[in-house]
Amino acid sequence: MRDAFVFITILGSLPVCFIRPWIGILVFAWISYMNPHRYTWGAAFDFPFAKIVAIVTVVGMFLTNDKMALPKTRETILIVVLGLYFTFTNFYALNPELAWLQWEKVMKILIMTLVTMILINSQQKLKYLIMVIAFSIGFLGIKGGIFSLVTGGEFMVFGPAGSFLADNNDMALALNMVLPILYYLAKNEDTKRMKNLFMITFAMSIISVIFTYSRGGFLTLAAVMTFLLLKAKRKTLAAVILIITVMAASTFIPSQWTDRIESIKTYEQDRSAMGRINAWWTAYNLAKDRPLTGGGFETFTWKAFSMYAPDRNDVHDVHSIYFEVLGEHGFVAFFMYLALMLFTLFDTRKLKRISGNNAGMKWVGNYSDMFQISIIAYMVGGMFLGRAYFDLFYHIVAMVTITKVLVLREVNSTATEYAETETRFHYSSAERSSLEI
Repeated sequence: MRDAFVFITILGSLPVCFIRPWIGILVFAWISYMNPHRYTWGAAFDFPFAKIVAIVTVVGMFLTNDKMALPKTRETILIVVLGLYFTFTNFYALNPELAWLQWEKVMKILIMTLVTMILINSQQKLKYLIMVIAFSIGFLGIKGGIFSLVTGGEFMVFGPAGSFLADNNDMALALNMVLPILYYLAKNEDTKRMKNLFMITFAMSIISVIFTYSRGGFLTLAAVMTFLLLKAKRKTLAAVILIITVMAASTFIPSQWTDRIESIKTYEQDRSAMGRINAWWTAYNLAKDRPLTGGGFETFTWKAFSMYAPDRNDVHDVHSIYFEVLGEHGFVAFFMYLALMLFTLFDTRKLKRISGNNAGMKWVGNYSDMFQISIIAYMVGGMFLGRAYFDLFYHIVAMVTITKVLVLREVNSTATEYAETETRFHYSSAERSSLEI
């Protein structure tokens, strides 16, 4: 029954995805993050729904007039160059068979990121995309939160089997990245029912993060909550609510959770933690030996460890977005990848400053804050997790770029009132030109 429902729903949406390809972007995001097919047990479980929706959407994109030109920004240039560079390094991969399989997955993510920038060409469409992402991952947060409350937190929260979020650490990262999105959607929502729905999803997602038992997820959650608190207007009230929530949660959390988190202090005695450090040195040594190419995708196997690891017998996943890119593609790709994160982060600050206190630009300020904290969550959580090619990060880059384009469009549409606009938005010529880069 579930299989039939998923097949009918997704395949039935294909004509709409073709005629209105921007809706294809929403369907693709829903499949990518909620993974509805992974809740089935038949033919739908492994069916390539996302691939089919992506193909139909891209074909529709070439035929529709409802699109905009690919924004010529630093971010889009870096995404294109990174895609080309990943292809170049893969020709020198240590494990070519596995590397080209991973290359196909990463190229799909990068291409759909660029397609998103072309098809999501209005504030309303951008809001729909954000809501689809928030509720797709938020659904997993609600599901995990209910499971944790019912079982007393005795078991780990995992994502859908066979998906990007199957691992508890991946699940924690995705939830942490969506927390600020849920919070600011609630803040920006006028309808009480929707506001309450966002806040309930926000609260349940916090519970899910805690009971993933992910130590990296816990540290990332602390960073997310700190930044949300710093950006809150009523900081004292927010701090009191946070303290009460932590104190209440502490009476509910089982002892094995506490033992798991406290092991952060004694990482030298933790075999998993030391294995990660061994893998980080492996990545660094590999990049030092092959600075331009690294080892290609999927390089962290026994072959790389036998040549570059301090402890050759401890073959371990790299568990870091930074060392993952460094080891797989070398120093050039590493600095481009880092630049993509930092440029996007700087853009959120610039957009926040431009929005100022103008009521008409309130949405820009809220979006800037939520995207900024999401990126910070990715940068902090990524220190302990090998998800350098996680869809959500590239989606956020796309959405920041789209926001930047929409702000420029609004400014340019009032060319006759340019001087007034400059003053109202605190929008200097230098800032204007920097947004256009």
